[in-house]
Amino acid sequence: MASNNVRDGKTMKPFRCKHCHLCLPTNPHVKNQQYCGRTECQRARKNAWQRNKMATDPDYVDNQQRARQSWQKNNPDYWRTYRQKRQKPPPAASAPKPVKMDASRQVCDDFSGKYLLLPVGSNGHAKMDALLVKIIKVIRCYAHAKKDSIARRPGSSYRNQESGVP
Repeated sequence: MASNNVRDGKTMKPFRCKHCHLCLPTNPHVKNQQYCGRTECQRARKNAWQRNKMATDPDYVDNQQRARQSWQKNNPDYWRTYRQKRQKPPPAASAPKPVKMDASRQVCDDFSGKYLLLPVGSNGHAKMDALLVKIIKVIRCYAHAKKDSIARRPGSSYRNQESGVP
């Protein structure tokens, strides 16, 4: 990890941003810093704060509800005009296009790395909660698993095909 920063004679530890997971120097003006200054990280910080506030403060929830109702009262046709402006034209009837045989081939078949998975709601929009996952490419095929130490563990469901012994 990066070395500690020294400002005004004080040693400051770097922090890892909760959103982008980058390790950055701490801002001396921000106590208990958890997010960096990038726009998307600040947006994530605000969303987390608002989720927490909505879950813990009934007065805040009530105020948000009244503000939303007031806005809807002052803008009654907003959603109707929004939908009208964004209507998709019906698909044009045409002959099916030929499919390229090599269209599904990838240039790079190694997708190992860390990814953020965003759940998508029924409306097609990504939700705010993300899941950090790590994908690792498996090099060996399953046929060689009997030589693997994992397959020889007690309780393993892999059976040796030649002898019938687990």
